[in-house]
Amino acid sequence: MVMSNSLFSNSVLDTSIASLVPANHVLRPLEATDFRKGFMDCLSNLTVTGQVNEQMFVESFEEMQRAGGYFVIVVEDLQTETIVASGTLVVEQKFLRGCGRVGHVEDIVVAKGQQGKRFGVTIVKQLVQIANVTGCYKTILDCDAENVAFYEKCGMQRKAVQMALYAPEAAHK
Repeated sequence: MVMSNSLFSNSVLDTSIASLVPANHVLRPLEATDFRKGFMDCLSNLTVTGQVNEQMFVESFEEMQRAGGYFVIVVEDLQTETIVASGTLVVEQKFLRGCGRVGHVEDIVVAKGQQGKRFGVTIVKQLVQIANVTGCYKTILDCDAENVAFYEKCGMQRKAVQMALYAPEAAHK
């Protein structure tokens, strides 16, 4: 059962950043009802989403809500009532740096036909601000080489190397 319709409190958002979206759009926390507003369709502009139904979506939403430390923000087009952009911040508690926290920016996506409205830049700025407010000593992200210039415009710096090992298909839910 969903504790609140929003994944996290709106009070964490910086209104001066949230107000940068164009008229008839709103930047806000992910809501449990956003499946019906095309959230998964928006995510599919980034990568394969798999077959996710509304029940699966709500169960994952509730799991993130219970765990805390998940900040998924969306931009909704208020005229069409559809999600046109999204991004995620996951806050990791560490033992390093005096038991500090690290913010991981993930899944920055803008729907096709919505690029050029600065949604991506605004989402990244908002997620970095949330990382700062929640006490993260750094904010990091992994991206493809062709996206480096975009993230540099957002204030990020190239650092280290990403490595990946994908689990066999049988290990996935």
